[in-house]
Amino acid sequence: MTALTTGSEAWWQSKHGPEWVREKEKYRVTFWWRDPAGAQDASPIKRVWLYVTGVTDHHQNARPQSLARIPNTDVWQWQGEFSPEWRGSYCFIPSVNEDDFADAVFAGEQPDRAALREGWRKLLPHAVSDSLNPHSWRGGRGHAVSALEMPNAPEQPGWNRPDTPFNPPALIDWRSERLGNRRRVWIFTTGEATPDRPLAVLLDGQFWAESMPVWPALASLTNAGKLPPAVYVLIDVIDTAHRSRELPCNPDFWLAVQDELLPLVKTTAPFSDRADRTVVAGQSFGGLSALYAALGWPQRFGCVLSQSGSYWWPHRGAAQDGLLVEQLKAGEKTAGGLRIVLEAGRNEPLIFRANQAIYAELQRAQQVVWREVDGGHDALCWRGGLTQGLMTLWQPLTQ
Repeated sequence: MTALTTGSEAWWQSKHGPEWVREKEKYRVTFWWRDPAGAQDASPIKRVWLYVTGVTDHHQNARPQSLARIPNTDVWQWQGEFSPEWRGSYCFIPSVNEDDFADAVFAGEQPDRAALREGWRKLLPHAVSDSLNPHSWRGGRGHAVSALEMPNAPEQPGWNRPDTPFNPPALIDWRSERLGNRRRVWIFTTGEATPDRPLAVLLDGQFWAESMPVWPALASLTNAGKLPPAVYVLIDVIDTAHRSRELPCNPDFWLAVQDELLPLVKTTAPFSDRADRTVVAGQSFGGLSALYAALGWPQRFGCVLSQSGSYWWPHRGAAQDGLLVEQLKAGEKTAGGLRIVLEAGRNEPLIFRANQAIYAELQRAQQVVWREVDGGHDALCWRGGLTQGLMTLWQPLTQ
């Protein structure tokens, strides 16, 4: 069989995203990007930055990686090693500049963390997904991303049935007197409308409603008897400023949820008031907020699903523990009686360490399930942890 000429139309037609080969205990993965302007003599592109969550992103404090052009072609490529269980998202950022980062990022053995974050912050709005990869979506930071899953990546319950029929969620406009704002809230129900249905409150609801819709996965697992019929309340964050103010340990937010939102939801979708049937689920600031809600109001929120919780808050990058860890150590918070699923990725170092610290405090008091994920700060990992966590926390209701 004649080998295809690199960069030819037939060669590109043979590509369907990243390719990998097994090398001992790892997989060597090759990423491809096609320059729409052609070869170097016709194209202004000088760099194609590769942002792989948990590998080349700002969480690693590693030097930025650019694909390299194969001379006299429209082909850019980059290779890296990944574990057989790895799962994560990635994107490309084409640039007409040779240097998009401050000199401090490349000056020493380790990049300057602040300069690195600032460089990525400016570049990410220009990110593009992999046009060769059909598994792409808009990530939580607002830019396009694509999926990469190694052959041994763990199963993600429900997400393999995207065609499962479901009843569309109701969308309401919540005007909060306590918070002085308004936002969208999605109400998704499964099963018969009974007052003993368990309740799940999902933070960053706009993501699970629009960017990576969770409805088919929930419906599939309910049909299979792996989740009980339930009511799911997905709360929009409004915008980044509101998210940063309301989710990190904000009592007013959770008082408004309890006093205003949940009574409003109950008028059309009845659910149980029992704490042991109520899950609060969140990621990053949402993971921090979910545990904060349960520690503050255990009589209402008895089950916590915290993924990549920002337990460093409010001391980003500092040596001291975050606020919740400090309060648990001091005995200011008690976690007795709660059921908690705590999850973090090994490729998000700061958050992983913070989660280990809070796990050490939590496991002394109550039921805690700890899950380490071979990935980074990534919704592609969180989606499987979300459904698995709900199954774990509601398991007594499905047995």
